[in-house]
Amino acid sequence: MPGPDPEDRGSVLLDLYLALSRRMTGVAGWQLKRRQARGKEDAARLPERLGRTEVPRPDGPLVWFHAASVGESLSILELLRRLLDSRPDLHALITTGTRSSAALLGPRLPDRCLHQFVPVDALPAVQSFLDHWKPDLAVWTESEFWPALMHETRARGIPMLLVNARLSARSRNRWRRLSGLSRHLLGGFDYVLAQDATTCSYLKELGVSEERIEVTGTLKEGSAPLGCDDDAFRLLSRALSGRRVWLAASTHAGEEEPVLAAHRIARRQYPNLLLVLAPRHPERGDEVAELIAGQGWNMARRSEGALPDMHTEVYLADTLGEMGLWFRLAAVSFIGGSLADIGGHNPFEPAALGSAILTGPHVDNFRDAFARFEEAGAALTVTDGATLGAALADTLQPEVAAAMASAAWDASSAGAAVTDRALKLLLDHLPEPV
Repeated sequence: MPGPDPEDRGSVLLDLYLALSRRMTGVAGWQLKRRQARGKEDAARLPERLGRTEVPRPDGPLVWFHAASVGESLSILELLRRLLDSRPDLHALITTGTRSSAALLGPRLPDRCLHQFVPVDALPAVQSFLDHWKPDLAVWTESEFWPALMHETRARGIPMLLVNARLSARSRNRWRRLSGLSRHLLGGFDYVLAQDATTCSYLKELGVSEERIEVTGTLKEGSAPLGCDDDAFRLLSRALSGRRVWLAASTHAGEEEPVLAAHRIARRQYPNLLLVLAPRHPERGDEVAELIAGQGWNMARRSEGALPDMHTEVYLADTLGEMGLWFRLAAVSFIGGSLADIGGHNPFEPAALGSAILTGPHVDNFRDAFARFEEAGAALTVTDGATLGAALADTLQPEVAAAMASAAWDASSAGAAVTDRALKLLLDHLPEPV
């Protein structure tokens, strides 16, 4: 006898999930309190995670963007600005799930845009959130899919778009085991803009119909260059007095050791070389500082307000929101999350600010982008501290760094078309202005 139909099985799974979700408010509240105790939730804004807020809904049409965390939220800022410029009658709401994203977004949000923490996926919290905000359009980014939130949004007839979609092989395999459920959820998107052909094929396999998806590239290509504080840039430039500087950006546990080994190798050729070491998570600052000090480096810490002097060998940039500053100061940038098996981080940010790019091999999150950069001579792949050190010493030669930075700029400069396409899609799914 044939097994149960995947669609029927998916419907049953969704019904079971929603039944559980209706009863999860108490458990969610307990989990949020635990996260708050660990510093992962903002106590003053905890009600937002349960769908409650004292912030009034603005009058007129409202577009709701959901972005999981820092990278996703920053990638849509240029799209958000252009959308609000195009429609003066619009307001926008952006939801994220992390304190770091809220801290970074606050000063960067354009007028007529609000931030809230996304509600937990308990149905009462989701319903409270949607009852209050009543969005006219819901825009998901990348691949954070919460079943109750997606189901309830679709059930209310709110158009749903997925932009900048990216799905890893690991996530695709998890969803394949729930293929019926994925078809219920992903089939609810009115249209999808995928970053690459691989994501496109995965999403079609999981339930997005052929006529509702296209490959455009990543919005991170079309994002405005990261900003920086002009006074801080001038102050640091004076403190560095023309020294060669390289950056290890967004490093993760296990990557600082090979970065420091590479720094030691490169300093044989460039004795005055300064490393700016910027951990992905600044709360790891004490741990990284202990490692640096344990190896005998002369170190200064950004979080303590210290500036590097001529004796500083490693400058620990354990702060949030200053990556635009470091990319401007560094001739060469190693992009972390790539020696550790994290999936890599955004290469378009250093490319937009004139920094040559080095990376490890684990770049699944940006594989197409890094392949394009390497083909253009804009990036080099390394495998460990020794190869990073050798590549760094070579790339620090002014003519090599300049050629790679120029190639990176050329390879990324076509990105404005990605934002143009996303903007048109959003405008096409909004009600006409009154």
